[in-house]
Amino acid sequence: MSSLPKTMLTTDEYLAIEREADYKSEYFAGEMFALAGTSRKHGIIVHNISREIGNQLLDRDCLVTTNDLRVKIESIGKYCYPDIVVTCGKEELEDEHLDTLLNPLLIIEVLSDSTESYDRGVKFRHYRSLASLKTYVLVAQNERYIEIFERQPNDTWLYSAINEEDQSLPLESITCSLSMNAVYAKVEFESDRPGLPTK
Repeated sequence: MSSLPKTMLTTDEYLAIEREADYKSEYFAGEMFALAGTSRKHGIIVHNISREIGNQLLDRDCLVTTNDLRVKIESIGKYCYPDIVVTCGKEELEDEHLDTLLNPLLIIEVLSDSTESYDRGVKFRHYRSLASLKTYVLVAQNERYIEIFERQPNDTWLYSAINEEDQSLPLESITCSLSMNAVYAKVEFESDRPGLPTK
């Protein structure tokens, strides 16, 4: 017995559904993909980062938003919800609903076991097609580890990382820095608990 053909959605159909939904879904190639819930640790890290960067950008024409803002990768027709997005200057929004950003300058994803390979691979490849994107940051959730990819003038990406307390990494595209201590403030790892073996 043959299975029924999968129904492909247009972008307009996706957006109509998404704007009425109780949960978020990404969209690519005619399909919607429901986003899984996040852990408490993930939420703390996202809040810490948005506060740290937001404070540094307080007096500048930049805006930090968390995963409530949808981003469209126009060249491939994909809609997604990065954990943190920074724009500077005029935001380019898709339509009168003002809920879909076209020109992120910096994107940050907090990694989880289920999303890490996707965030490093296919998702980063898709993000790289955004001409506006200058910086991509991956933040580990289960250890203190931050990786930054900065777009160079020749369209290659320069990689750097930190994994020690008191270290910071510059975010050149927004003239800010990301501090390890600020990112992981009030985040407890198993290795921090007395009497538990470290990994």
